[in-house]
Amino acid sequence: MRAIGCLAAAALLAATGCGGDSDDTQVQDQKIEINVFWWGGEKRAEMTEQALALYTARHPNVSFKTHWQGNQGYYDNLATQAAGVDGPDLFQIDDNYLTEYAERSVTLDLTPYATSGALDLSKLPDSLAKYGQVGGRQVGVASAENTPAMVYNRTLVRQLNLPEPTVGMTYEQLFTWATQITNATDGKVAGTMDPSADYKALWLWLRAQGKELYAGKQLGFTTADLTAWFQMWQTARDTGAAPAPSVIKEANGGDVTKQLVATGRAATSFMWSNQLPELQGNTKDELALVSYPGDPKGQWARASMYWSAFRGTRHPEVVIDVMNFLVNDPEAGKILGTERGLSPNTDVRKVVSEALTDPTARATIDFENAITPRFGAAPAPPRRATPRSARCSPRPRRACSWAGSPPSRRPRSF
Repeated sequence: MRAIGCLAAAALLAATGCGGDSDDTQVQDQKIEINVFWWGGEKRAEMTEQALALYTARHPNVSFKTHWQGNQGYYDNLATQAAGVDGPDLFQIDDNYLTEYAERSVTLDLTPYATSGALDLSKLPDSLAKYGQVGGRQVGVASAENTPAMVYNRTLVRQLNLPEPTVGMTYEQLFTWATQITNATDGKVAGTMDPSADYKALWLWLRAQGKELYAGKQLGFTTADLTAWFQMWQTARDTGAAPAPSVIKEANGGDVTKQLVATGRAATSFMWSNQLPELQGNTKDELALVSYPGDPKGQWARASMYWSAFRGTRHPEVVIDVMNFLVNDPEAGKILGTERGLSPNTDVRKVVSEALTDPTARATIDFENAITPRFGAAPAPPRRATPRSARCSPRPRRACSWAGSPPSRRPRSF
């Protein structure tokens, strides 16, 4: 981890408009409290707070005020906090909101810190680092790398003497395979979950055809594309490859405990690779990972979520150092594990992998490492056509104005 003493460049950074009130000239002697906000469950909270405690152990003058919650309502609360006097200095955000918050001038421009080395992105895959950029500015740093994965019931497949699904199989091949499972179990277990309501499944299907979910602030696909997508899955239901809508509905909320591969109602679920350990904990059958159907070039090294800094923070250099610590420090990486996904730092990822004792967590890393070289280039983060009427000013601190409606709600998957 780069020392917090990187503050030698503080005056230069402040002059370029990188942060808010730069009163950190004597930061090593000050008592500083950094507010951190994220979504997730208790396990994520425990790991994050342990990592922050390690930072405090190394920098006794820095303490943390942490806030976390489930994903439901997270962005409503983030918008409210950003407009108030006690908003987060460091917060978790995903790619559905990154552009919007950057264009509303809520996020701190991280570019000068990345250029100076105070924020070291050299060990991140290039596409992963660039996917945190908006308009040529670095506005977020991946807290982890993740990729969509089709989780399948290996125990069931082997009991039925069927081949396991493979990387690069087409959707037509998936449906043929899935129908065999449905027939072999007399319909008790559907061959595959129906992810037609899942934006990431649609996105990867489009990318395999050379299209995108977004094109700037416009949709990157046509009505005919969307119709073909839904018709494909209607055929899968009609032929028995996928279950009835009443069965599918229970899994569409994203609750891991209700995913069909965990409840035994389907042989596959379309999830994120880092969710394998939690899924495995809900079934006695062995689960395994494979990529979504289609050419894996449609996928990319994707940030499961980002760390971003609030533009009005009083302590931008400290916040950057904490961010750098969470991303690049091996001991922090061991604490954080794979709960958010794989460490974005490839060196830290190796250290974490060697320290893992959970076979399902190790399987997640092995899968990601094997599939990543086959990925394509990252697209630009989504951009919403929303009014750019909200602005944040670094002086006075926390002065954010959300004219009109706050950033829109979207369901979370992590």
